[in-house]
Amino acid sequence: MVEELLTAGAVAGVGIVAYLGAAARVVKQYERGVVFRLGRLRGGVRGPGFTFVVPAVDRLRKVNMQIVTMPVPAQEGITRDNVTVRVDAVVYFKVVDAANAIIEVEDYRFAVSQMAQTSLRSIIGKSDLDDLLSNREQLNQGLELMIDSPAVGWGVQIDRVEIKDVSLPETMKRSMARQAEADRERRARIINADAELQASKKLAEAAEVMSEQPAALQLRLLQTVVAVAAEKNSTLVLPFPVELLRFLERAAPTPAAPAAAPPPPAEPPPRTSAPAPAAPSASIAAPAASGLGPGAVVEPCLDGSPPPPEPDVPRG
Repeated sequence: MVEELLTAGAVAGVGIVAYLGAAARVVKQYERGVVFRLGRLRGGVRGPGFTFVVPAVDRLRKVNMQIVTMPVPAQEGITRDNVTVRVDAVVYFKVVDAANAIIEVEDYRFAVSQMAQTSLRSIIGKSDLDDLLSNREQLNQGLELMIDSPAVGWGVQIDRVEIKDVSLPETMKRSMARQAEADRERRARIINADAELQASKKLAEAAEVMSEQPAALQLRLLQTVVAVAAEKNSTLVLPFPVELLRFLERAAPTPAAPAAAPPPPAEPPPRTSAPAPAAPSASIAAPAASGLGPGAVVEPCLDGSPPPPEPDVPRG
């Protein structure tokens, strides 16, 4: 009788140990457990530590609550200013509701990955090339909002989205390099021109001061000689006063102006045929008025006066 009780107790103990081994579960600190009893969600989410489930009835699924780093494959698209680029990014997210992450979506990691790729292509099409290269912080925020909107219902929170790299065609890289070089050259020329302007103002002030004290110019020449002779060189500097050059220029005789050439002879005016002088009307008089007989011929005088009367000749 005692042996039977001991055997039964040993069997019961082994059964209890086996049951506890089958029902016991351990949830780690960074995990949460979701229990399904006969396919339905059982109670709340199991916290970290030691927990029990009913064998063959309950099913425990563990969900990682750590921040997941997911790289987004490079997406090729055309920007708003018609430039073909390849952009890749990285998404940081974590599960905040373990039950929704299991129930609402089949695979939340794959869903977040596909949503990130779609949003990245959409951001590329809405942005300019300059925005992709310089305003990445603003694009990261917009991309985070686009991914986070549907992910909230999945029990997933998008922690951060970063655009990693923007790949450009080689022709576009060369064009941008030439543009940057031209811009730097323009700024260098502006700086040189500004320096020349400031130097000219200072030189004008120095010349004005030296004009008041003529000895200052001589002292400046001596300082130049000292600066040149400081090192061992074969350069010979001979200061030459500017006033002496001006004196020699004034003392030099001015060359006489060449005599003016005589004007060319005037051409004679072209000959024109003079019209015949018209006979004065007063030179022709009637024969009766001049006392001449019929058939007489009257010749006019050169000065226009009537000719003298001829003596009467008796006709036989």
